[in-house]
Amino acid sequence: MFDRARVVCLDTVMIDFTLIVTALPEPGGDSLSSQRLVTAGGGYNVMSAARRQGIDAVYVGQLGTGPFADIARGILVGDDIDIAVEPRGGMDLGVCVVLVDDSGERSFVTSPGAELTLRGDDLLSLTLGADDVVYLSGYNVVYPEVAAAVSEWLRDVPADVVVAFDPGPRAADIRPSIMALVLERTDWLLCNASEAHLLSGEVDASSGARQLRERGSYDLVVVRDGARGCVGASGEGVIVAPGFDSHVVDTNGAGDVHNGVVIAELSRGTVLGEALLRANAAAALAIEILGPATCPIRDVVDALLLEQPRAVTQL
Repeated sequence: MFDRARVVCLDTVMIDFTLIVTALPEPGGDSLSSQRLVTAGGGYNVMSAARRQGIDAVYVGQLGTGPFADIARGILVGDDIDIAVEPRGGMDLGVCVVLVDDSGERSFVTSPGAELTLRGDDLLSLTLGADDVVYLSGYNVVYPEVAAAVSEWLRDVPADVVVAFDPGPRAADIRPSIMALVLERTDWLLCNASEAHLLSGEVDASSGARQLRERGSYDLVVVRDGARGCVGASGEGVIVAPGFDSHVVDTNGAGDVHNGVVIAELSRGTVLGEALLRANAAAALAIEILGPATCPIRDVVDALLLEQPRAVTQL
Protein backbone atom coordinates (compact mmCIF):
# COMPACT_ATOMS: atom_id res chain seq x y z
CA MET A 1 0.00 0.00 0.00
CA PHE A 2 2.82 2.40 0.87
CA ASP A 3 4.22 2.79 -2.65
CA ARG A 4 1.06 4.42 -4.01
CA ALA A 5 -0.61 5.79 -0.89
CA ARG A 6 -1.96 9.34 -1.00
CA VAL A 7 -3.80 11.60 1.38
CA VAL A 8 -6.56 13.20 -0.69
CA CYS A 9 -7.47 16.22 1.40
CA LEU A 10 -10.73 18.16 1.17
CA ASP A 11 -10.17 19.98 4.46
CA THR A 12 -10.05 23.64 3.45
CA VAL A 13 -6.77 25.50 3.22
CA MET A 14 -6.77 29.09 4.46
CA ILE A 15 -4.19 31.69 5.44
CA ASP A 16 -3.45 31.85 9.16
CA PHE A 17 -2.43 35.14 10.79
CA THR A 18 -0.98 33.87 14.06
CA LEU A 19 -0.32 36.28 16.94
CA ILE A 20 1.20 35.43 20.32
CA VAL A 21 -0.46 37.48 23.09
CA THR A 22 -0.16 37.41 26.88
CA ALA A 23 -3.94 37.15 27.13
CA LEU A 24 -6.95 37.89 24.98
CA PRO A 25 -7.97 41.57 25.17
CA GLU A 26 -11.07 42.64 27.04
CA PRO A 27 -13.89 43.96 24.83
CA GLY A 28 -12.76 47.37 23.60
CA GLY A 29 -9.23 46.71 24.82
CA ASP A 30 -5.89 45.96 23.16
CA SER A 31 -3.19 43.29 23.55
CA LEU A 32 0.38 43.52 22.33
CA SER A 33 1.65 40.61 20.26
CA SER A 34 5.19 39.36 20.93
CA GLN A 35 5.38 37.21 17.77
CA ARG A 36 3.50 36.94 14.50
CA LEU A 37 3.37 34.53 11.60
CA VAL A 38 1.56 34.46 8.27
CA THR A 39 1.32 31.04 6.60
CA ALA A 40 -1.05 28.46 5.16
CA GLY A 41 -3.20 26.62 7.69
CA GLY A 42 -6.31 24.45 7.85
CA GLY A 43 -6.03 21.40 5.64
CA TYR A 44 -2.40 22.21 4.90
CA ASN A 45 -1.56 21.10 8.45
CA VAL A 46 -2.73 17.55 7.72
CA MET A 47 -1.12 17.35 4.28
CA SER A 48 2.24 18.71 5.45
CA ALA A 49 2.26 16.21 8.34
CA ALA A 50 1.63 13.33 5.94
CA ARG A 51 4.28 14.59 3.50
CA ARG A 52 6.87 14.76 6.28
CA GLN A 53 6.21 11.08 7.01
CA GLY A 54 6.84 10.23 3.36
CA ILE A 55 3.26 10.01 2.02
CA ASP A 56 1.98 11.85 -1.08
CA ALA A 57 -0.76 14.45 -0.67
CA VAL A 58 -3.34 16.00 -2.97
CA TYR A 59 -5.38 19.10 -2.14
CA VAL A 60 -8.95 19.06 -3.44
CA GLY A 61 -10.10 22.59 -2.73
CA GLN A 62 -10.57 25.95 -4.36
CA LEU A 63 -7.77 28.44 -3.67
CA GLY A 64 -9.23 31.25 -5.78
CA THR A 65 -7.07 34.10 -7.02
CA GLY A 66 -5.34 36.93 -5.19
CA PRO A 67 -2.42 37.56 -2.83
CA PHE A 68 -3.59 35.09 -0.17
CA ALA A 69 -4.17 32.39 -2.79
CA ASP A 70 -0.66 33.01 -4.14
CA ILE A 71 0.84 32.52 -0.65
CA ALA A 72 -1.02 29.24 -0.13
CA ARG A 73 -0.28 27.93 -3.62
CA GLY A 74 3.43 28.64 -3.22
CA ILE A 75 3.54 26.80 0.11
CA LEU A 76 1.65 23.76 -1.22
CA VAL A 77 3.85 23.51 -4.31
CA GLY A 78 6.95 23.94 -2.15
CA ASP A 79 5.91 20.88 -0.12
CA ASP A 80 5.24 18.84 -3.29
CA ILE A 81 1.51 18.76 -2.57
CA ASP A 82 -0.55 18.33 -5.74
CA ILE A 83 -3.40 20.78 -6.35
CA ALA A 84 -6.34 19.03 -8.02
CA VAL A 85 -8.72 21.96 -8.60
CA GLU A 86 -8.04 24.74 -11.09
CA PRO A 87 -8.39 28.25 -9.59
CA ARG A 88 -11.36 30.42 -10.43
CA GLY A 89 -11.17 34.19 -10.42
CA GLY A 90 -13.19 36.77 -8.55
CA MET A 91 -12.40 35.82 -4.95
CA ASP A 92 -9.31 35.41 -2.82
CA LEU A 93 -8.65 32.72 -0.25
CA GLY A 94 -10.10 33.12 3.25
CA VAL A 95 -8.10 34.01 6.34
CA CYS A 96 -8.09 32.99 10.00
CA VAL A 97 -6.75 35.22 12.78
CA VAL A 98 -5.26 32.94 15.45
CA LEU A 99 -4.64 34.43 18.90
CA VAL A 100 -2.37 32.24 21.03
CA ASP A 101 -2.12 33.05 24.76
CA ASP A 102 0.60 32.25 27.29
CA SER A 103 -0.78 28.75 27.91
CA GLY A 104 -0.55 27.88 24.20
CA GLU A 105 -4.34 27.87 23.85
CA ARG A 106 -5.60 29.31 20.58
CA SER A 107 -8.70 31.32 19.67
CA PHE A 108 -9.88 31.77 16.11
CA VAL A 109 -11.59 34.53 14.12
CA THR A 110 -12.37 33.22 10.63
CA SER A 111 -13.16 35.17 7.48
CA PRO A 112 -14.10 32.67 4.72
CA GLY A 113 -13.25 33.19 1.08
CA ALA A 114 -12.70 31.23 -2.13
CA GLU A 115 -12.43 27.89 -0.30
CA LEU A 116 -16.24 27.98 0.02
CA THR A 117 -16.70 28.09 -3.76
CA LEU A 118 -15.79 24.43 -4.29
CA ARG A 119 -18.37 22.88 -6.64
CA GLY A 120 -19.68 19.41 -7.27
CA ASP A 121 -18.07 19.25 -10.71
CA ASP A 122 -14.69 19.97 -9.12
CA LEU A 123 -15.12 16.80 -7.09
CA LEU A 124 -16.52 14.70 -9.92
CA SER A 125 -13.35 15.30 -11.95
CA LEU A 126 -11.25 13.65 -9.23
CA THR A 127 -9.89 10.13 -9.84
CA LEU A 128 -9.35 8.06 -6.69
CA GLY A 129 -7.20 4.98 -6.23
CA ALA A 130 -7.74 2.04 -3.89
CA ASP A 131 -4.73 3.12 -1.78
CA ASP A 132 -6.00 6.66 -1.27
CA VAL A 133 -7.25 8.00 2.05
CA VAL A 134 -9.83 10.76 1.56
CA TYR A 135 -9.63 13.20 4.45
CA LEU A 136 -12.25 15.79 5.32
CA SER A 137 -13.18 17.80 8.38
CA GLY A 138 -16.26 19.40 9.83
CA TYR A 139 -15.31 22.62 8.05
CA ASN A 140 -16.15 20.92 4.75
CA VAL A 141 -19.73 20.30 5.81
CA VAL A 142 -20.60 23.04 8.32
CA TYR A 143 -20.92 25.76 5.65
CA PRO A 144 -24.04 25.41 3.45
CA GLU A 145 -22.09 26.74 0.45
CA VAL A 146 -20.16 23.45 0.20
CA ALA A 147 -21.89 20.98 2.55
CA ALA A 148 -24.34 19.55 0.02
CA ALA A 149 -21.76 19.11 -2.75
CA VAL A 150 -19.25 17.38 -0.45
CA SER A 151 -21.73 15.10 1.32
CA GLU A 152 -23.40 14.03 -1.94
CA TRP A 153 -20.04 13.32 -3.60
CA LEU A 154 -18.94 11.34 -0.56
CA ARG A 155 -21.76 8.83 -1.00
CA ASP A 156 -20.30 7.79 -4.36
CA VAL A 157 -16.69 7.39 -3.19
CA PRO A 158 -15.74 3.76 -3.99
CA ALA A 159 -16.02 1.36 -1.07
CA ASP A 160 -12.36 0.36 -1.33
CA VAL A 161 -11.22 3.96 -0.67
CA VAL A 162 -10.76 4.84 3.01
CA VAL A 163 -12.60 7.97 4.19
CA ALA A 164 -11.20 9.67 7.30
CA PHE A 165 -13.29 12.37 9.01
CA ASP A 166 -12.55 14.80 11.84
CA PRO A 167 -15.72 16.62 12.99
CA GLY A 168 -13.66 19.54 14.35
CA PRO A 169 -14.55 22.28 16.83
CA ARG A 170 -17.77 23.23 15.03
CA ALA A 171 -19.21 19.73 15.03
CA ALA A 172 -22.28 20.88 16.97
CA ASP A 173 -23.10 23.36 14.16
CA ILE A 174 -23.24 20.75 11.38
CA ARG A 175 -26.78 19.97 10.23
CA PRO A 176 -27.80 16.56 11.62
CA SER A 177 -28.81 15.27 8.20
CA ILE A 178 -25.45 16.23 6.71
CA MET A 179 -23.56 14.80 9.69
CA ALA A 180 -25.44 11.52 9.31
CA LEU A 181 -24.48 11.27 5.62
CA VAL A 182 -20.82 11.91 6.38
CA LEU A 183 -20.63 9.52 9.34
CA GLU A 184 -22.36 6.81 7.32
CA ARG A 185 -19.49 6.84 4.80
CA THR A 186 -16.68 7.38 7.33
CA ASP A 187 -14.18 4.53 7.81
CA TRP A 188 -11.78 6.27 10.21
CA LEU A 189 -13.32 8.68 12.72
CA LEU A 190 -10.65 11.01 14.13
CA CYS A 191 -11.68 13.40 16.90
CA ASN A 192 -10.70 14.93 20.22
CA ALA A 193 -12.22 14.08 23.58
CA SER A 194 -14.75 16.95 23.43
CA GLU A 195 -16.01 15.89 20.03
CA ALA A 196 -16.15 12.24 21.13
CA HIS A 197 -18.26 13.33 24.11
CA LEU A 198 -20.61 15.24 21.79
CA LEU A 199 -21.04 12.21 19.52
CA SER A 200 -21.11 9.45 22.16
CA GLY A 201 -22.23 11.07 25.40
CA GLU A 202 -19.22 9.50 27.16
CA VAL A 203 -16.88 11.72 29.18
CA ASP A 204 -13.94 9.29 29.31
CA ALA A 205 -11.91 9.12 26.08
CA SER A 206 -11.55 5.33 26.19
CA SER A 207 -15.27 4.82 26.78
CA GLY A 208 -16.08 7.30 24.03
CA ALA A 209 -13.83 5.54 21.53
CA ARG A 210 -15.28 2.15 22.38
CA GLN A 211 -18.86 3.43 22.26
CA LEU A 212 -18.40 5.13 18.90
CA ARG A 213 -16.71 2.07 17.41
CA GLU A 214 -19.49 -0.24 18.61
CA ARG A 215 -22.33 2.05 17.52
CA GLY A 216 -20.94 3.02 14.12
CA SER A 217 -19.62 1.07 11.19
CA TYR A 218 -16.14 2.56 11.54
CA ASP A 219 -13.04 0.46 11.03
CA LEU A 220 -11.17 2.79 13.39
CA VAL A 221 -11.95 5.47 15.95
CA VAL A 222 -9.15 7.64 17.33
CA VAL A 223 -9.84 9.99 20.23
CA ARG A 224 -7.13 12.55 20.99
CA ASP A 225 -6.93 13.33 24.70
CA GLY A 226 -4.49 16.22 24.98
CA ALA A 227 -1.33 15.68 27.03
CA ARG A 228 -2.65 12.27 28.09
CA GLY A 229 -2.17 10.96 24.56
CA CYS A 230 -4.92 9.22 22.60
CA VAL A 231 -7.12 6.16 22.38
CA GLY A 232 -7.69 3.97 19.34
CA ALA A 233 -10.60 1.56 18.95
CA SER A 234 -10.62 -0.98 16.14
CA GLY A 235 -11.72 -4.53 15.50
CA GLU A 236 -8.76 -5.66 17.62
CA GLY A 237 -9.99 -3.81 20.71
CA VAL A 238 -9.10 -0.55 22.46
CA ILE A 239 -5.52 0.76 22.69
CA VAL A 240 -4.37 3.63 24.92
CA ALA A 241 -1.23 5.42 23.72
CA PRO A 242 0.36 7.79 26.26
CA GLY A 243 1.51 11.32 25.49
CA PHE A 244 5.02 12.81 25.54
CA ASP A 245 6.60 15.59 27.57
CA SER A 246 6.75 18.93 25.76
CA HIS A 247 6.98 22.67 26.32
CA VAL A 248 3.76 24.17 24.98
CA VAL A 249 4.15 27.24 22.77
CA ASP A 250 1.26 26.98 20.29
CA THR A 251 -1.41 24.25 20.16
CA ASN A 252 -2.81 25.47 16.84
CA GLY A 253 -2.83 22.59 14.37
CA ALA A 254 -1.82 19.91 16.89
CA GLY A 255 -4.90 17.81 16.14
CA ASP A 256 -4.27 18.13 12.41
CA VAL A 257 -0.66 17.01 12.87
CA HIS A 258 -1.91 14.00 14.83
CA ASN A 259 -4.42 13.13 12.12
CA GLY A 260 -1.86 13.47 9.34
CA VAL A 261 0.64 11.21 11.08
CA VAL A 262 -1.99 8.56 11.93
CA ILE A 263 -3.13 8.48 8.30
CA ALA A 264 0.43 8.40 6.96
CA GLU A 265 1.62 5.68 9.31
CA LEU A 266 -1.37 3.42 8.69
CA SER A 267 -0.85 3.98 4.95
CA ARG A 268 2.75 2.86 5.40
CA GLY A 269 1.50 -0.36 7.03
CA THR A 270 2.51 0.61 10.57
CA VAL A 271 0.55 -1.26 13.26
CA LEU A 272 -2.07 0.82 15.05
CA GLY A 273 -0.33 1.06 18.44
CA GLU A 274 2.89 2.35 16.92
CA ALA A 275 1.00 4.73 14.61
CA LEU A 276 -0.76 6.26 17.62
CA LEU A 277 2.50 6.64 19.56
CA ARG A 278 4.17 8.29 16.58
CA ALA A 279 1.23 10.68 16.18
CA ASN A 280 1.41 11.60 19.89
CA ALA A 281 5.15 12.23 19.60
CA ALA A 282 4.77 14.35 16.46
CA ALA A 283 2.02 16.46 18.06
CA ALA A 284 4.12 16.95 21.22
CA LEU A 285 6.98 18.27 19.09
CA ALA A 286 4.69 20.39 16.92
CA ILE A 287 3.24 22.38 19.84
CA GLU A 288 6.73 23.50 20.89
CA ILE A 289 6.92 25.68 17.75
CA LEU A 290 4.88 28.73 16.71
CA GLY A 291 2.63 28.05 13.76
CA PRO A 292 -0.01 25.62 12.51
CA ALA A 293 2.00 23.31 10.22
CA THR A 294 4.92 22.37 12.44
CA CYS A 295 4.95 18.58 12.18
CA PRO A 296 8.48 17.16 12.37
CA ILE A 297 9.94 14.79 9.81
CA ARG A 298 9.93 11.08 10.57
CA ASP A 299 13.54 10.92 11.78
CA VAL A 300 12.84 13.55 14.44
CA VAL A 301 9.87 11.53 15.66
CA ASP A 302 12.16 8.49 15.84
CA ALA A 303 14.56 10.45 18.06
CA LEU A 304 11.82 11.43 20.53
CA LEU A 305 10.59 7.84 20.72
CA LEU A 306 14.11 6.79 21.72
CA GLU A 307 14.49 9.67 24.18
CA GLN A 308 11.10 9.13 25.86
CA PRO A 309 10.20 5.43 25.52
CA ARG A 310 6.47 4.76 25.77
CA ALA A 311 4.31 1.65 25.54
CA VAL A 312 0.68 1.30 24.58
CA THR A 313 -1.90 -0.40 26.81
CA GLN A 314 -4.52 -2.80 25.48
CA LEU A 315 -7.84 -2.50 27.32
